[in-house]
Amino acid sequence: MSATARTLPDGFADLEPYVADWARSTRQERYEVRLSKTIDELADFYDAIAKRDEQAIGYLDELDLNDLPEDATRLLQLLYSMILVSYPVNVFLQPRIPDSGAAFFDMVAEPAI
Repeated sequence: MSATARTLPDGFADLEPYVADWARSTRQERYEVRLSKTIDELADFYDAIAKRDEQAIGYLDELDLNDLPEDATRLLQLLYSMILVSYPVNVFLQPRIPDSGAAFFDMVAEPAI
C-alpha cells in the first residue's frame, strides 16, 4: 500500500495503520491476531479505535448494512476487532483468557457483515 493509498472512508485516516492487522473478515482471524499481539499493542489499538467508535458507528448507521462499500466494511471490521480486544485490555490485562491453558472455544456464528 502506498503512502497515499486509503482503505477507510473519508475522515478515518488516523485508523489506517490498523487496517492491515485488524480489518479481518472472521472472528477466528481477529482472535488469531489478538493472540499474536502483546497487551501493549492491543491497548494501543483499542485506545485508537475507542476514541473514534461513536463517529464510526454514526457513519455506518447512514449506510445499508447489506450493501456496504469495501472501505466501510473495513471500518466495521475494525469495530469488531475493538470489541474482541476490549476484555483483554480492560479486564484480563493479557491477550489470552486467564487460566484457560490450552482450552479454546471455537465459535461458529459470525456477524452478518
